Amino acid sequence: MIGVFDSGHGGLTTLAALQRDLSEQTFLYLGDHANAPYGSRTPGEITALTRAALQSLFDRGCTLVIIACNTAAAAALRDLQQGWLAREYPRHRALGVFVPVIEALSGRGWADDNPPDDGADQRIAIFATQATVASGAFPREMAYRARNVDIRQVACPGLVEALEAGQTGQARALARDFAGRLDGFVPDKVFLGCTHYPLVADAFAAGLAPGTPILSQPDCVAASLRDYLTRHPRHGDLPGDTSRETAYPTITYLTTGDPAQVRSAARALTGHDFDFRSL
Repeated sequence: MIGVFDSGHGGLTTLAALQRDLSEQTFLYLGDHANAPYGSRTPGEITALTRAALQSLFDRGCTLVIIACNTAAAAALRDLQQGWLAREYPRHRALGVFVPVIEALSGRGWADDNPPDDGADQRIAIFATQATVASGAFPREMAYRARNVDIRQVACPGLVEALEAGQTGQARALARDFAGRLDGFVPDKVFLGCTHYPLVADAFAAGLAPGTPILSQPDCVAASLRDYLTRHPRHGDLPGDTSRETAYPTITYLTTGDPAQVRSAARALTGHDFDFRSL
């Protein structure tokens, strides 16, 4: 069983792609709605909340967790991997969602430690939370892999809050406004650096130059996870394997918030029903 964790509803966009491309797997989704959003929190708070979420999923039988929150992945994952996880859970894995995007943008594998390639003067715009932008994780990791890449980051305060509250009209207006804040910078590619943002991807597109390609993070993550499970099959369910007894259906949804409110907001955002239960 694979855990998928997000600060709130954003990870549902990643989970949908995982379910589509890895239908043989069992998923346990945890939304930390009681503490959302993470984007305005300190690195210490983000790390503590991420660790608590990982612990909850490990306790429920997950040996692999996808941190479907760019803020948590950017601000907390490296320290947790090198510290707490290495000490307490050496056989468990927590993987972040921005690694597959860096691989897609740079054309380089994460473990490739060769000198940076020529990025051919790419211009990339990244829209993300305040904490993700402040972490510098995306430009830092790109610099390790590609030269001559011009990255413009735009922090989007208030957008996650609007989405979490199910205020889709306000969220769409904010997304279009943020997309227009590039101040003459014309990107070759756009990356929505928060898993909530694909919920209003069309609003971002409306504020950009027509035809500007927006990278699909959920698709990148799904392809990367399939490759990972091919190399590390012990962390997933093999097709036709009935040896793993589980009390969970194919997907279970847990929340630290009020399940009724979370279900209502999720339906307002996605048009789908999710049977969220209390953690």
